[in-house]
Amino acid sequence: MVKSGHGTQGSLPGMEPPKDMVFHIVFDGGSLGNPGKGYGSYVITSDDEVVQAVDRMEHGDRLTNNQAEYMTLIAALKSLVADLGEHSKQADVVIHGDSQLVVKQINGEWKVKHANMVPLVKEARELFKAFRSCTITWHPRAKSVERLGH
Repeated sequence: MVKSGHGTQGSLPGMEPPKDMVFHIVFDGGSLGNPGKGYGSYVITSDDEVVQAVDRMEHGDRLTNNQAEYMTLIAALKSLVADLGEHSKQADVVIHGDSQLVVKQINGEWKVKHANMVPLVKEARELFKAFRSCTITWHPRAKSVERLGH
């Protein structure tokens, strides 16, 4: 916002300030075997409209379920940051996942015990900073199935 010569605040003439943006992310990841072939899916919505959905992404071999969960969350966050560009700082993001480990580690409630998880937690937390606000909450597995179809 810039100050006009009349002492009031407003946007530049002819320019509308961007409206508040709220996005919801539901994510889920897993592996075929544990460790095994990692996979994941996510959906991003805004105003109950699907912005982006990834039905199945492959993360590689020899991954744990927890690594695949983090990798899926990170992919969703990166995608949203890329789509929003410079407007990401005006967005509020609410994330829902059924992995208590991911939710509680990111929220600082549980320690990160395995060295291979440390960079994933750090990357996810760094991506949170790209938005005006970003929260992550746990929901039951049934909610992930409802939103993602599996």
